[in-house]
Amino acid sequence: GYVERRGKAGRLGRALSERHQDYPNYHNEFGHLEADTIQGKNHRGAVMTLVERKSKAVIILNTRHKTDKAIFEKLDALLSVTPKGLFKSITFDNGKEFSKWKDIANKHDISTYFADVGAPNQRALNEHTNGLLRKDGLGKDMNLSDLPTDYVQQVASYRNNIPRKSLNYKTPLEVFMKYITNEHVVFF
Repeated sequence: GYVERRGKAGRLGRALSERHQDYPNYHNEFGHLEADTIQGKNHRGAVMTLVERKSKAVIILNTRHKTDKAIFEKLDALLSVTPKGLFKSITFDNGKEFSKWKDIANKHDISTYFADVGAPNQRALNEHTNGLLRKDGLGKDMNLSDLPTDYVQQVASYRNNIPRKSLNYKTPLEVFMKYITNEHVVFF
């Protein structure tokens, strides 16, 4: 009957039922992200993963720490250089590291939602991708606090350049770039 409460904050924000009301075509449109963190051995260091649902492209942010401040700073930096409107929503789990979600939502005009507590299946693509990233070079035996950002980007690049059967044997990067218009390229 014991319920684990460390590292969880309960439901932090808007539920997934609201996402389905806001985006009725959610499963078929580009620009929706699922987010999570990967921790290193003995909770040393962390990286944040963002997976775009339609293309299955992964973005890895080298946060070094699993704190709300570190997560906010890296996510803010990413969204500040991303063209407005490219990403429509982010779905988080209920970890305390995502407690600054209102600041991100307000500053970048992006919808944020939270999976139900104890339901990782509601962000299944992100959970699956994190498992693949563990195999690709972010193993559970690694200390992620001193990981070079170049290494993190190499792991993301490797994963984004593997053809996927679910994408008709195209790579996630190819599918992602198909949705980038000329107005988006000007900003990159």
